[in-house]
Amino acid sequence: MDQKNFVVSYQTFKSLNELSASDQELCLKAEEALKSSYSPYSNFKVGAALKLSNKQLVLGSNQENVAYPSGLCAERVALFTVGAAYPEAAVQAMAITAKSSNFVIQKPVTSCGACLQVMAEFEQKQKQEIEVLFYCIGGEIIKVKGIKNLLPFVFVEERLER
Repeated sequence: MDQKNFVVSYQTFKSLNELSASDQELCLKAEEALKSSYSPYSNFKVGAALKLSNKQLVLGSNQENVAYPSGLCAERVALFTVGAAYPEAAVQAMAITAKSSNFVIQKPVTSCGACLQVMAEFEQKQKQEIEVLFYCIGGEIIKVKGIKNLLPFVFVEERLER
């Protein structure tokens, strides 16, 4: 038997003021994306903002449906918009934030496994890591470079690409 370990690399910031102007703008755009969230069942709004290599900013918000599996997370809404509208552009960075009318969010909310898998495939397709900011409004921000820091056993099967 071999024992192996993963090392996860990330940065934390106490507030928006500690971030670069570009990262601050991306976080604020993610907060702006909360306005278009359709979340009448959970009352849990999620917003995402993506910065592309062509200088475009793409926003996404979670979209719920009474048939729960039919909804979609903010990250995938934004990423699939990029795939449909800007297929040649690379996603350089993205910020994700959340807000609830039922409770106060006190720490950054991270992406679900399905979103991480989609993010990982974008990285593989564009051959470039994505910088991810998990932004707690009025609080801490976690910054991660590359999805493998979030999903070390990412599903990749090169034979399916043929």
